[in-house]
Amino acid sequence: MDLSVDLLPLTVPEIRRLLYGLAAAADPLATAVLAWSHWRRRHQATARRCHYKRRLALIST
Repeated sequence: MDLSVDLLPLTVPEIRRLLYGLAAAADPLATAVLAWSHWRRRHQATARRCHYKRRLALIST
């Protein structure tokens, strides 16, 4: 299963934060910056799906 399908696209502020974090980071820290971004985007996608599901349930009833 491809987990990247479940992620939201990168936003301009997210790209800015990643570039700054990667430019200022040492190699092990760069991995942490990318992992945080991946976690954040996955969490946002989950929250969006739950929000849409809840709103659809309210409309359906």
